[in-house]
Amino acid sequence: MVNILIADDHAIVRSGLRQILATSSDFTVVGEAGCGAEVLSKLRACPAALLVLDMSMPGVSGIDLIRRVHSEHPALPILVLSMHNETQVVSRALRAGAAGYLTKDSDPEVLLSAIRKLAAGGRFIDPKLVDAVVFATHADEAPPHEVLSDREFQVLQMLAAGKSISEIADAFSLSAKTVSTHKMRLMQKLDLENNAALIRYAIKHGLTTS
Repeated sequence: MVNILIADDHAIVRSGLRQILATSSDFTVVGEAGCGAEVLSKLRACPAALLVLDMSMPGVSGIDLIRRVHSEHPALPILVLSMHNETQVVSRALRAGAAGYLTKDSDPEVLLSAIRKLAAGGRFIDPKLVDAVVFATHADEAPPHEVLSDREFQVLQMLAAGKSISEIADAFSLSAKTVSTHKMRLMQKLDLENNAALIRYAIKHGLTTS
C-alpha cells in the first residue's frame, strides 16, 4: 500500500485526485494540503510515502517548495502535477528534486502509472513532454533565461502573466522591495529595458502560463 499526500490549493482538484486514486487498491490518501506551509507540516506528521504536488500554491510553492521537501525528506518521491508544460519549468522542477512531472490534462491512467513508477523507485515525465525535455536545447545554445535564479525565473513568469509587484510579493511571502530587486536583476541579465520587452521575451521563449 502506497500512502499518498495530495497537495493542491483547489479542493475540487484534491477531491478529484482522491476519486482517481480510490480506483486502485494499492493507493491510500493519508492527507491533503492546500498551501506550502501545510505541505511541510503534514509531511512531518503523517506517514506519506509519496507526494503529489501542484506547482502553484499560496505561500512557499513551486521550485522553492520542491527543494524544501526534498531537503527534509530526501527519500520521498515527489510527483509534480501542474498546469505548466514549459520545458524550463519541468527541467527546474526535476533538478530541484522532483522524481516525476505530469500535466493536469493527463488521463487518469497516466497519473496512476506515474505514481506506481515513482513508488517503485523510478522516475516519470509526462509522455507529451518527454521529447521536449530530453531533446532540450544544448548547453552551448541555451537561452539567456537559463542564467536566472529559480526565484528570478518565477518572477519573470508572473510578470509576463500580468501580475503586479505587490501580487508577486504576496504570492511568495516576500517584500515588494525584494521582488523589485529580483525584477531589476533579471531584466539586467536578459538585457530588457521595459515591461513590454519582458513580455515579448516571455512569449518568444514560451514562458507564459496562459
